[in-house]
Amino acid sequence: MIKQVTLAVASLFVCAGLAQAADKAPTAQQNKMTECNKEAGDKKGDERKSFMKTCLAAKKQTQQDKMKACNADPKAKELKGAERKKFMSECLKG
Repeated sequence: MIKQVTLAVASLFVCAGLAQAADKAPTAQQNKMTECNKEAGDKKGDERKSFMKTCLAAKKQTQQDKMKACNADPKAKELKGAERKKFMSECLKG
């Protein structure tokens, strides 16, 4: 009888732990893995392995890095006013 009660209590703790683990949001690395898997598509073998290694190692470009790159563009240097603003907006979206 005691064994059955102990087993039932242990089962409740395991179920509660699994439910709590399922509620946690995925980590940044898990999100990155999901995105890389989508991009890998139907690649197989060494090609997929190489792609995944590169994809997972790549750092996402920050807004500040994008701003630096857009400002360094020769076209940005020639434009003024509303034209420059429009160019920068499009550049930063990409």
